[in-house]
Amino acid sequence: MASYQQWTLFVSLLCLVSATMGAPPRKPVSVPFGRNYQPTWAFDHIKYFNGGSEIQLHLDKYTGTGFQSKGNYLFGHFHMQIKLVPGDSAGTVTAFYLSSQNAEHDEIDFEFLGNRTGQPYILQTNVFTGGKGDREQRIFLWFDPTTAYHSYSVLWNLYQIVFFVDDIPIRVFKNSKDLGVKFPFNQPMKLYSSLWNADDWATRGGLEKTDWSKAPFIATYRGFHIDGCEASVEAKFCATQGQRWWDQKEFQDLDSYQWRRLRWVRQKFTIYNYCTDRVRYPTLPPECKRDRDI
Repeated sequence: MASYQQWTLFVSLLCLVSATMGAPPRKPVSVPFGRNYQPTWAFDHIKYFNGGSEIQLHLDKYTGTGFQSKGNYLFGHFHMQIKLVPGDSAGTVTAFYLSSQNAEHDEIDFEFLGNRTGQPYILQTNVFTGGKGDREQRIFLWFDPTTAYHSYSVLWNLYQIVFFVDDIPIRVFKNSKDLGVKFPFNQPMKLYSSLWNADDWATRGGLEKTDWSKAPFIATYRGFHIDGCEASVEAKFCATQGQRWWDQKEFQDLDSYQWRRLRWVRQKFTIYNYCTDRVRYPTLPPECKRDRDI
């Protein structure tokens, strides 16, 4: 009897621990481009392959190009597989981001800053809330993102925004409304991606210019996964708390393994973090401590 009671207690404790642990996002499902997305500009600079399951964005000296989601979303898991511009990509930016449509907009950004051949790509992330951004973080990617597809995704719910690269969290932005920091919760956002020329700032602060003799610059995409709450005209349609997998308790925080992986990225690959920039921010932004950025 004693051993049975001990076993029952052990199982109960295990269930309690499991219920409070974080969890990785669900495995995304690849779909054709046209299921979730549509071109937005320079349609002739988007090339389709394998029935639309793979596309290329082309940038030349005349124009870049881009696409956007068909729907607007409040919360969810948004995933893309991208093969970035190979070779000399200095001056170019490949972007994948969510953004609302109004003046005090919310935005969640992946921006891949091109490089000279042989130098590492820089991934810049940013979070805008209520029209306020200036929360840049930059990392070197720990692999060559031009030779094979890699996964980039955002998990967004009422509790946190998490940026993932190949399922490794590289940044977390916690809901800090109680600290006076706005958090995106009531403005639906579309997803966007674009390839464009930004040689006035993208590479070494604009010192490295785009070499148009290397054009066209090509970024390749597949996956096109969206698992979010599609918003109606009234955002309240997406009051999904507790109803979708990404609303569950295990996605309110990272688990210990994910925090260790995030710390590994911060220690080994971070080259800029606004939380440690005392010139721009003499007073520590209040969310930085909660996000464990210091």
